[in-house]
Amino acid sequence: MGSEQNVGGTDRLLRAAGAVVLTLVAVRSITGGRKLIGVLAALGAVGLGFNATTCFCGVNQALGIDTTESADE
Repeated sequence: MGSEQNVGGTDRLLRAAGAVVLTLVAVRSITGGRKLIGVLAALGAVGLGFNATTCFCGVNQALGIDTTESADE
């Protein structure tokens, strides 16, 4: 199953930065005893990291959003 890319440019960079920030929040939360927040932040980090790495987002696809450079603007 090949997914067409629909995440690119600034959107991809922001998702990658968000993944890094959420990873830091997850680590600090888990080590600080707030495990639920840590787990939720970790899940968000994995999701954003997946989007940034694969250049694909299921929500973008469902909404018809394409932020790649090849999108008509």
